[in-house]
Amino acid sequence: MINPAAQLSEQLFAEDIEQAPTRDGFGKGTIEAGRENPNVLVLCADLSESTRAEWFEKEFPERFIEVGIGEQNMAALGSGFAAVGKVPFIASYAAFNPGRNYEQIRTTIAINKANVKVCGMHAGVSVGPDGATHQMLEDIGLMRMLPGMLVLAPGDAEEARKAVVAAAAHQGPVYLRFGRSATPVFTTTGSPFVLGKALSLWEAQAPRVALVSTGSLSYSALEAAKLLAEEGLETSVLHVPTIKPLDESAVRAAAKKAGRVVTVEEHQVAGGFGSAVAEYLSGALPVPVLRLGIKDEFGQSGAPEELLAHHGLSVSGIAESVRAFASA
Repeated sequence: MINPAAQLSEQLFAEDIEQAPTRDGFGKGTIEAGRENPNVLVLCADLSESTRAEWFEKEFPERFIEVGIGEQNMAALGSGFAAVGKVPFIASYAAFNPGRNYEQIRTTIAINKANVKVCGMHAGVSVGPDGATHQMLEDIGLMRMLPGMLVLAPGDAEEARKAVVAAAAHQGPVYLRFGRSATPVFTTTGSPFVLGKALSLWEAQAPRVALVSTGSLSYSALEAAKLLAEEGLETSVLHVPTIKPLDESAVRAAAKKAGRVVTVEEHQVAGGFGSAVAEYLSGALPVPVLRLGIKDEFGQSGAPEELLAHHGLSVSGIAESVRAFASA
């Protein structure tokens, strides 16, 4: 059932599968991008340790800028650096970047098509006990509505590293979404990653439901597919690390083969990844679509795994929703 072309971890479903936060991929990716291109800079808003920006700072101190608690200024500075040929990555918690500086991102970066990479850390419920103020659940919607803005949500730390390197090579504004809590590293250095392309993780001869997911929850979708297959319910799993532009051909193919689609995301169901999939399919191939995510509520304090279960986004929660949807 596992798609061999995806080149996934050999310990894919093992209890001791490697775990790392996707923010680690940001730290490693910026160092790699910095070595390849001397114009790469990293700007941070007083959170260099939490964002892993300090990894770049230690390697390239002359190319690291600590802005302090001034996310709006950081966005404008990034646009200015891009105007003179630099490739700035601006990093802070997603609640503040793009949460606090959205107007500056819109005006100084997006409208000018500035070559700035906006990095939102600790997105979703991964900040756990920090609660509603720091659990950014609306950022995908905010950023995908900006004309010309690429939106990326890598599935694990290894893919996050690749996403950062690819974003540095891309000309134009990019939003990258990263998490705080450690999640399974299910891809490998050999796993395909191309901006704008989805990755098929799980395939079946005759799937009854296509699971289309983004971010670290793609691994949960994969585990749910395995569980459902053991029960006799065949599905497919399409991992979509590039939310915008959406890999429309891959989404359409998965929807056509299964006839039903379930989207999975650690974000509000309104305006997020599932909305992007539903918007596309409504015109290209109308099929029933169930969107799993946060349902019109703010976050709350708790362990990340508890919060995911609360929102129906645990492996068992996803499987339960798929079972009900397949028999509806």
